[in-house]
Amino acid sequence: MYDNEQIVRASFDLNYVSEYLIQAQWAEFVELKKAIHEISERTGRQLSILDIGIGNGRVPRHLSAIHEIWNRIHAYVGTDNARACIRISNEMIAELGIGDKITAIHMDATELDKQGRKYDAVIATWFTAGNFFPDDFSFDGYTYSEEKCGLSVNPKFSKIFMSAYELLNNGGEIIIGSCYKDNEATRLKQEEAYRKMGMTVITGKQETFTATKEGFWSQRFSKEKIFAYLPFIPKENFRFIDLDTYDYAVQVRIRKL
Repeated sequence: MYDNEQIVRASFDLNYVSEYLIQAQWAEFVELKKAIHEISERTGRQLSILDIGIGNGRVPRHLSAIHEIWNRIHAYVGTDNARACIRISNEMIAELGIGDKITAIHMDATELDKQGRKYDAVIATWFTAGNFFPDDFSFDGYTYSEEKCGLSVNPKFSKIFMSAYELLNNGGEIIIGSCYKDNEATRLKQEEAYRKMGMTVITGKQETFTATKEGFWSQRFSKEKIFAYLPFIPKENFRFIDLDTYDYAVQVRIRKL
């Protein structure tokens, strides 16, 4: 599962990660830098950022090395539901000496509404948004169910990003760094990536997500599905930015006006 430190570390080890995933990291990072710059310019202040699923701390590690961007941030809070990720992130924070600006907190994303502060940006990078599987999904003895696998609703996804939207200051944004696009070619790339990490895929072409026996799960999205999951946000508040030319990943920016 996500708290198996050996599996967690392997999932971040670029020797085990597919080239598509590696390049998606950098494509979303380029767009994230642009977004931070734009929001800071628009609001006229340094930003407070909440990172849902900080993972191994890759994003703040690279942001902190770019002074023109890091200087636009006054506080960076990263959460993760895996204690292994918090340990890895804290190692990075201590290594770089950036604890004055960044904090890593063990927290499930469904508890975001317990945050006692507002943010200028809430981010979820590297396909994290697709990891929020329904509470009734069972990895043990999984069998296909047409009713469940179409995922016409995903209460967990909706709850998390409703809370994220409520945490935003006016003019702030949710930035979903990358989402898998829902198509057959992407499904095959997801399966290839999990197998390269040594996992066993338990889903097929009939599902709109890919899951593994080891407890990893990632959904694919269309614009229509994002709109359906977040009906409380006006459609004109959304921006969709392709991260490649082969229909693999898209960044979603959602502005609170």
